[in-house]
Amino acid sequence: MPRSRGDFHTHSTASDGRLTPTELVELTVGQGVVWHALTDHDSTEGIAEARRAAALHPEYHLIPGVEMGTDIEGAEVHMLGLFLDPADDELQRTLAKLREGRVGRGEGIVKKLATLGVHIKWERVQEIAGDASVGRPHIAQALVEAGYVPTVKEAFDRWISRNGPAYVEREKMTPEEAVQFIVARGGLACLAHPAELPDFEKHLASLKAAGMSAMEVFYKDYPPETVERLRVIAEQFGLLPLGGSDYHGIFGPEEPLPGNIPLPDSSIERLLEMARRLPNRALLV
Repeated sequence: MPRSRGDFHTHSTASDGRLTPTELVELTVGQGVVWHALTDHDSTEGIAEARRAAALHPEYHLIPGVEMGTDIEGAEVHMLGLFLDPADDELQRTLAKLREGRVGRGEGIVKKLATLGVHIKWERVQEIAGDASVGRPHIAQALVEAGYVPTVKEAFDRWISRNGPAYVEREKMTPEEAVQFIVARGGLACLAHPAELPDFEKHLASLKAAGMSAMEVFYKDYPPETVERLRVIAEQFGLLPLGGSDYHGIFGPEEPLPGNIPLPDSSIERLLEMARRLPNRALLV
């Protein structure tokens, strides 16, 4: 797998990643990544610590971001917001509300699992999450720990994926609302892992009209033919083809490390050019 100088989709213990923000920065720097976005789920709580770690590496640039879960009928759409200011009060109020929804959804999933004969304690899920935004990966880790499944992936596949028997909805924005919110807060909106979304092409025109300017193309372990198909579609819609490893550190040795994506320098350069025109361009340091 080729390494890239950029990775614009990663997670820390501020949401459902295994590494602290400091550990994630150190790993990312060690991978040769120069431009790196921390995009925890509905949270920028890890940015301050990541910035302290980043200060030790002058050649490395941290981009503050977030990954927002949104809903359409029958599917979930994830939207990355890049170059968001963690000091923005409106941003924090909205993210706090979304995190509250995660707690209610998490409790609901644990109760639903119990009706299926799968018993884990909500308190243990909270212990695994710690101070982080509670997410389904924390429930998956509790299921692995309790011996119900051998891997986090299998926990999702069997029970808690979007169409799984224990899935529970939570209050979310629509994808267009999330894009508009990100843009209004001075950031750049990017559609995450689009190949996971059935018929995603039919949503691109409305998302573009709402202000979305990028789409994840060079994602994680997408095969070359998928990457090329997505690249062509992104260019057709005038969207910047971006990439990210979506690194969590919880999916075993096969999980791509930060920067282990075929993202070309040309996409990074185009992103930086766009960022210089953003209201939050001061975050480009």
